[in-house]
Amino acid sequence: MTDQHDAEDEKTVRPFAAFLQEQSGGQLHDELSSRLHDLIEAVIETGKAGSLSLKVDVKPIAGTDGRTLTVTDAVTTKVPRIERPKSIFFVTDDGNLSRTDPRQPVITGLREVEPTPVKQLRSAQ
Repeated sequence: MTDQHDAEDEKTVRPFAAFLQEQSGGQLHDELSSRLHDLIEAVIETGKAGSLSLKVDVKPIAGTDGRTLTVTDAVTTKVPRIERPKSIFFVTDDGNLSRTDPRQPVITGLREVEPTPVKQLRSAQ
């Protein structure tokens, strides 16, 4: 009698990977694969952490025997970003931004100087 009871309690659990490949006609599996690949590239490029999350909502369909369900999914990623370069600006008296410091005097009359040839060094023996 114990053997029959144990056999009834055993359930076969279907692999989650099989669900991923069938959900949304396989689109969920494809999206997860693509997003994971993009995430790995961004983590390597930036040296910063990222994450990928899968949310699965399961709801019974009203008016059925309770064994018919709708399954929806949502995939979110937190991809690390490369920091954009910063620029330094100065505020003018008019309240505008300028790349040159308005308090710094402008130097005029500068010219480019030709480089002088370097003499060949002699070795001491």
